[in-house]
Amino acid sequence: MAQVSLKNISKSFPGNVWAIRDINLGIENREFVVFVGPSGCGKSTTLRIIAGLEEATTGDIYIGNQRVNDVPPKDRNIAMVFQNYALYPHMSVYENMAFGLKLRKYPKAEIDSRVREAAAILGIENLLHRKPRELSGGQRQRVAVGRAIVRKPLVFLFDEPLSNLDAKMRVQMRTEIKKLHIRLQTTMIYVTHDQVEAMTMGNRIVVMKDGYIQQIADPITLYDKPANRFVAGFIGTPPMNFVNGTIIKKDGKFYFNEGNFQVRIIDSMIDKLQFYVDEEVTFGIRPEDIYDKLFVSEASPENTIRVTCEVIEPMGAESYLYLNTGKNSLIAKVGGHDKPAINQDMDVVFDMSKIHFFDKATDKTII
Repeated sequence: MAQVSLKNISKSFPGNVWAIRDINLGIENREFVVFVGPSGCGKSTTLRIIAGLEEATTGDIYIGNQRVNDVPPKDRNIAMVFQNYALYPHMSVYENMAFGLKLRKYPKAEIDSRVREAAAILGIENLLHRKPRELSGGQRQRVAVGRAIVRKPLVFLFDEPLSNLDAKMRVQMRTEIKKLHIRLQTTMIYVTHDQVEAMTMGNRIVVMKDGYIQQIADPITLYDKPANRFVAGFIGTPPMNFVNGTIIKKDGKFYFNEGNFQVRIIDSMIDKLQFYVDEEVTFGIRPEDIYDKLFVSEASPENTIRVTCEVIEPMGAESYLYLNTGKNSLIAKVGGHDKPAINQDMDVVFDMSKIHFFDKATDKTII
């Protein structure tokens, strides 16, 4: 079994610089877990601690039922795929894939069988004779993955493996790695700064910031129920719109008042927001939950606001509208053929069942 457990893991560097603090995480056998966050959040350091390339300052690491803090990397039965491929330039693809097995003195017949099996899985059988310089970026990445596959490890570790590829190849390789996980049924831990990669690949996602875990959840839960403002803004493309304002109550109804506009809060949210009446909060709404009133059959004045459309970004099937309320900027994701006039006022409708509120002091989610 290839469970991975991190218990109270922290890592500091000289000068009292803490890369990660008090990381607690259990990864189940055959699970695909993605660590995501901005540069410097500690995700790669956590991966390197699991691999044994960094030593934890405090805490315990378990792979299966074995505590591996003092086990060297080569004996942890893991395989790591790096961002820069790390292929030997003077060796052929076959030799690169076979090299680790040769060092472990596997029989030649078994080495050949494993290399050819991995090459078949990755579709690189016709490249085995080539040198790395004769390969494209995507082909080199497949070789690096193949070198990991032949090890038949308990755990695969991926450290931003697609960062050097162009956009089209990244999409293709995302799919290939996901298929690989389904086929091999092995535990995989993947690190990326790209939230799209995280959302499309992981069974569970670990969102990190400043060395701390912000939230651990499946992709849909992260999207629908972010734990705080950081997670809400990091997950989703374009990012969530945030507006500061006040909760007010009048005529028995609750409203969010931005200053230049106000919208009515739906009844199901009132229980959690009634304690914030006359208090400043942060209002969050995703771009896809803002609609052009012209395309909404039933719009209430209580969830409709007037804005100015300043920029349109056509994306094909959809367009991004950059809107100004007079006090704040918003982004709306609308249909590709919805193209309002630039620098003209327009009415937009908020889906008030999809909005979020965050405590202004703590940034934690209220609802």
